[in-house]
Parts: sequence; structure tokens; C-alpha cells
Amino acid sequence: MHLTIRSLLLPLLFIFATAVCAEPLSVYVSILPQKFIAERLGGEHVRVSVLVGPGQSAETYEPLPRQMAGLSRAALFYRIGVPFEDVLIDSIKSANPQMALLDAREGVALREMESAGEHHADADHGHAEDGDDPHIWLAPANVRIMIGHLRDRLIALDPAHADRYRENHARFDQELIALEQEIRELLGPLNGRRFMVFHPSWGYFADAFGLQQLPIESEGKEPGARTLKRLVDQARAEEIKVIFVQQQFAQSQAAALAAAIGGRLVTLDPLAESYLDNLRQVARAIDEAYR
Repeated sequence: MHLTIRSLLLPLLFIFATAVCAEPLSVYVSILPQKFIAERLGGEHVRVSVLVGPGQSAETYEPLPRQMAGLSRAALFYRIGVPFEDVLIDSIKSANPQMALLDAREGVALREMESAGEHHADADHGHAEDGDDPHIWLAPANVRIMIGHLRDRLIALDPAHADRYRENHARFDQELIALEQEIRELLGPLNGRRFMVFHPSWGYFADAFGLQQLPIESEGKEPGARTLKRLVDQARAEEIKVIFVQQQFAQSQAAALAAAIGGRLVTLDPLAESYLDNLRQVARAIDEAYR
């Protein structure tokens, strides 16, 4: 009797102990869209922590002590190219030399960030910003590249769940293909059109779908009087009635420009966590702006 109970209990205890020991991989990411991406790939086998929270700006972010403590115990830091990461990397490596690093930009063709007035020779801000545009996640094709590398890294760190990572990757890849096709069909009639934004976050999105963004500010600087006048003239000439802004930046100058062209402001969030739904909303907003 006792032997029978023991023979039944021992396998159960082993399964329980294995489940307790097999904790999810601790993965740190910089921004909320990466959290969505990493959770889609890792599922229950990853625990994802994000550095820049809702409503915060990656431009002005400074890490909290508890976040640095968490990074010192993380299995993977999945960076994306936002400026604050360069300041963090050395500290992270010294605190956690065993932690894996993966750069989401690996294999992605980078573009230069536009500046205000870049499409016109202008004495105020007539140049591109130094450095590449970090907003790579705003084109579904880029995310498809990103998730291939992330799948491979998760498998290397946690080979026991390789099949699950591959399954999740295949499913997510198909969702991204469908999303890209859906947006291309919606925005196809607008091919070549320009849309006006306060901060130049949407270059990869615009490139992917045959559009062009016209930024108001660049390098964190608002435009001078000549650039502003030129933007007003161009908006009137192209019948632009919507200026897209984001909650992470002040909107006073965009509001003044909207008033000057008889237009309105519409908020888009490049840092929204619900990646798939957010890109659909962005596409609809741009489509509606030209109706």
C-alpha cells in the first residue's frame, strides 16, 4: 500500500519540482512595442520587463534603480537603438556580464531621420539628423526580420522550449504579413501623398506604404520662422488638414500650425504596446485625414 502511494507520488513531486525550477526567462526591453513582440514569441516562457513605461518619452528616459537591479539579474536585454541604451550598455555589462544582448536592428535596413524643412533648402534646419532613425518597429516587414533573430536567441537561451518559440514565431509572422497587406490595400490610393507630423517617428511606416512624412521639429528643436512659414504654405498647397502629434511631446507649436492651415491635431502613438491594433489605427487615421 505504502509502496503504491510512494510510486504514484514520486513522479508527481518530480513534475512539480521541474515546474518550479523552470522559471520564465527574464527579458528586458526598452519600449512597449518590444514587450508585445517578445511576449508574442516567448509566451509563458518569458517574463518581459519594459524600461520606458506608458506615456514616457524614450528621448528623456532615465532608468530607475529598481530597473537597473532587475537588469543585473536578466537573461536577455533586447535593445532597439533608442539613444539612452548607449549610456546603459556599459553599466549593464559590468553588473551582469552573463546577460545576453540582442540588437533589434540586426539585419534591418536603417534610414536617416528627416528634419524639419528637409524637403526644402532652408537655413533654419535644412539637414538630416546625425544618426539613424530608431523607429524600426513601425514597418511590419522590419518586425518580421526582428522576430526571426529574437526566436533564434530565445532558442539558444532556452532550448527546452524551442518548438514553442518556433510555433509562436510562425503564427506571429503570418499576422504581420496579413497586417502589411491590410494596410497596403487601405493606403494604396494615397501613394505618394505626404502627411504632417510633429516628431519624425513615422519614416519607416511611410516608406513601407508609399507615403512621406513632413516633420515639424527635429533633434528636439522646434522650427524657425522661415521653416514654419514654408510648412504652412506647403500644407495649404497640398491641402493637408491634419497634423499628427504624439503624447510624449508638447503640442503648442503643432496646434499653432494647425490653426494657421485651418486644420486639426490627431494623436498617434508610436510607442503603444498593442502593436498590431495600433498600426491599424494609424493607417485608418492617415486614410481619414485625406477623405
